[in-house]
Amino acid sequence: MKFPNYYEVLGVKDSATPDEIKKAYRKLARKYHPDVSKEADAARHMAAVNEANEVLSDPEKRSAYDAVGHQAWAQGARSADDVRPPAGWSSGFERPETGSHRAAHGFGSTGDAQYSEFFEELFGRAARERSRQNARHQGGPQSWPGDDQHADITLTLDDAYHGCERSIQLQSHELDGSGQVQPRLRTLSVKVPPGVGQGQSIRLAGQGGPGFGGGAAGDLFLKVHIAADARCRIEGHDLTMKVFVAPWEAALGGDIEVDTPAGRLTVVVPSGSVSGRKLRLKGKGIPGKTPGDLYLELEIAIPGAVTDEQKNAWRNLAAAYPGFSPRAR
Repeated sequence: MKFPNYYEVLGVKDSATPDEIKKAYRKLARKYHPDVSKEADAARHMAAVNEANEVLSDPEKRSAYDAVGHQAWAQGARSADDVRPPAGWSSGFERPETGSHRAAHGFGSTGDAQYSEFFEELFGRAARERSRQNARHQGGPQSWPGDDQHADITLTLDDAYHGCERSIQLQSHELDGSGQVQPRLRTLSVKVPPGVGQGQSIRLAGQGGPGFGGGAAGDLFLKVHIAADARCRIEGHDLTMKVFVAPWEAALGGDIEVDTPAGRLTVVVPSGSVSGRKLRLKGKGIPGKTPGDLYLELEIAIPGAVTDEQKNAWRNLAAAYPGFSPRAR
C-alpha cells in the first residue's frame, strides 16, 4: 500500500500553514474540477487533491498522518510502498459525507468521494461504522460483527515461562448514541498461559471492536514481546544462560546447583571443562507444545589470592604443571 505524499499533491512544504494549504487547494481545485477543467484525467487529479486537503486541513488528521509517516521512516521503511498505519491502529475520524467537504469550500460535489486505500485504512473505520448504523435505520441489515483488534503485550521471561495474570489498558473508539466517535479507555485482565513465545498471539474472544445491531463483538489479539532478561538470551523457546564454575569444578567435574527459570537444578559438570563449553538441558527452556532447551554456557571464575595460604596454593598448582602455558601454540 503506497503512502501518498499529501504535501506534494498540494505543492506545499510539510511546514505549511493552514492558510497556505487552503490557498493551494483552491488553486488546484480551479485547475482540476471536472466541471470546468480541460486537463486530461482531471477527475483523478481532483480526487487526489480533495483527499490531500481533507487530511491536511484537519489538524487531528494531519497530526495522525504525520505521525504514521515519521514512525514508518524511523522504523526503516525504504519507500512509500512500505508505509502503512501501525498494527492495532484504531481510527477515531469521521469521513465526510459525499461532497460535503468540497461544497464547504465553494467547489461543489464531484460525485461520490473516492479515497485511496491508505486513507481508508488510516481514517475509514469510523466511517464504515457510521454507514452500518445508517443502513440499519434505512432498513438494511440489522446486525454486523465487530472488527478484530490487535495490540502488543510485553512480558518478563518469568511471566512467559510460568504464566501470569496481567492488567492492561487499551485505547479504543466507539460510536455513541448519536453516531459520533468517542475515545474509550478499557482495562482488561489477561490470563497469560505458561509457555508463550516471542511473537506469539494471545486471542481474547469477544474483546475486540463492538458489534452493531446485536452483532457479536470482534476478538482481541495480543502479540507477545518478551523483554530482554539479564540472566538469559532468548531464542524462540530456547534459553542460553552463563554459569560460573570454579577452576577445580571445571577440571575435576562434579555436581553444581544452578538457579534457572525452571527452578533450582542440579547439573553435572564434565571433568576437563573449559570456558565457553555449553551444557544442554533438554526441555528446560520455555515450556510449550514442544518445550525449548536450556543451554548453560560455562565460564571459569578465578578466585583471588589474598592470604599467604591462598598464594601458596596457586604456587603449588603452578609447580604441578611445569610445562603448562595457556599461550603455547
